[in-house]
Amino acid sequence: MSGALRWVVRGYDAFVTLMALVAAAMLTWLMISIIVSVGMRNLGLQPMAWLFTSSEYALLYMTMLGAPWLVRRKGHVHIELVTAALPPKLRRALSRLVAFGCLVVCAILTWKGIDLVQLNLARNDFDVRAYFFPRWLLTIAFPISFGLMAVEFARFAFGRELLHSGEAGIHE
Repeated sequence: MSGALRWVVRGYDAFVTLMALVAAAMLTWLMISIIVSVGMRNLGLQPMAWLFTSSEYALLYMTMLGAPWLVRRKGHVHIELVTAALPPKLRRALSRLVAFGCLVVCAILTWKGIDLVQLNLARNDFDVRAYFFPRWLLTIAFPISFGLMAVEFARFAFGRELLHSGEAGIHE
């Protein structure tokens, strides 16, 4: 791999890791906001409207930003019972086929996500609840996340490493 390409790969890997760290921070915020909201209600106080809205946004962003990193780490849910029973050559072929199928689905969702962001921009849509929030800032997470997941699945579909280990059971 050339020096320039190595820098691009490192930058990309760092970006995916940064997204996962932001997702982790949002998970922390979600915990804090729920504790504060429940505590306020138990004290007879009305929680601030932005507290609830920011928790909803955090749920969306946390899911979208952490997903590419989870694909890379094979942290998503999948069952190895079938692949464990297959001979190695067939297991490799099936694993690459599944990864390719996931890549195709993610590519389609990326494309549809881009359409959605463009529609939000064209309509000048806002999410109006606790505050005015441009809707494109919410939906931009879809094409970015699904695009990066497509790249991660492409690594399994065409790279050296396989998506499936062929080992049934829990391995942690």
